[in-house]
Amino acid sequence: MNPARRLCTYENDEERNIVRRQVERSVVDVAILHQDFTGNMELSVFDDASNDDSWKVMVGWKERLEARGISVVMSGSNYAKPKGVGYAKNKAISQSCGQFLCFQDADDVMMPERVRLQYEASVCHPNSLIGCKVERVPKGSTERYTRWINTITQDQLFTQVYTSHGPTVIMPTWFCSRSWFLRVGLFDEGGKGIPEDLLFFYQIIRQGRGMARVDKCLLVYRYHEKAATQSVTEETIWKLRVDFLQERVLSQWESFTIWNAGKLGRKLYRCLSPVNQKKVTAFCDVDEKKIHKGFYTYEESQERPKPKIPVLHYKAATAPFIICVKLDMTGGALEENLNSLHLKEGKDYYHFN
Repeated sequence: MNPARRLCTYENDEERNIVRRQVERSVVDVAILHQDFTGNMELSVFDDASNDDSWKVMVGWKERLEARGISVVMSGSNYAKPKGVGYAKNKAISQSCGQFLCFQDADDVMMPERVRLQYEASVCHPNSLIGCKVERVPKGSTERYTRWINTITQDQLFTQVYTSHGPTVIMPTWFCSRSWFLRVGLFDEGGKGIPEDLLFFYQIIRQGRGMARVDKCLLVYRYHEKAATQSVTEETIWKLRVDFLQERVLSQWESFTIWNAGKLGRKLYRCLSPVNQKKVTAFCDVDEKKIHKGFYTYEESQERPKPKIPVLHYKAATAPFIICVKLDMTGGALEENLNSLHLKEGKDYYHFN
């Protein structure tokens, strides 16, 4: 007999703009009732002080779900104001009792085979977080991001964890065993403005746990400007990324080159610790004007004389590199340049931007 699976959905205040028909169609009609998984499923819903009729909608669906053999557990917050995404997710998980967790945002739509295929992958990779490919709606929104989600390789799930895209296995696709989740730890409950998924993802990396992606589109991933992720500032994400890069990569290197002598490369340099700033042997670039200038002066430094870091052509620079050039924005030129140097990602260079 298959052990019970529990599908967890989270009704957070940041998602209050979702209209009734999205909740009905996404969470229940397609996401659960049409799943082809033959084991037991449970829907766990936690209402984080919502101010619309989502609770009423879910109550209306409870009887239909249970008639199909899908148990439903529902509860809500006693607080006047929402406590945030991390708090709501932890509550939804704690009140459920299944051996596996399938994370589902209220406005996304699962394909009928999602639970089955990700469960099978989780059984094969018990120490791993399981993701999948996605279809983005509205079509064409966040085009580069969506392409990145769907095309990075299994190895790049680990090597590209430092980019501005965030988790290489994106939160709306997460599937894992309950025991695995609890070993990693709970979500941060700091509330609005806290990237609880990124912080949890970093813990996965720190603990050396695995990640895998089902290479099939199993989720329609909806973009909307009021999503909870939009409440997290760019500078908050930037600081977390820089700190994680220093912790995981730069602490292991004696020296390195920053690939990009422009704005983003210089910003990274300025945000490094003094110890890691001294490890920067050069900036490198393809821009002849920057190369011709010869160096970058760190004007904000308190040192005298102020540090001057050489600016070289990339062919004259020395690995390892931190790449501060945006992926998928150079028409393939960046990738061609890296390939020409016969470098290995995750050893000779990491993408940061």
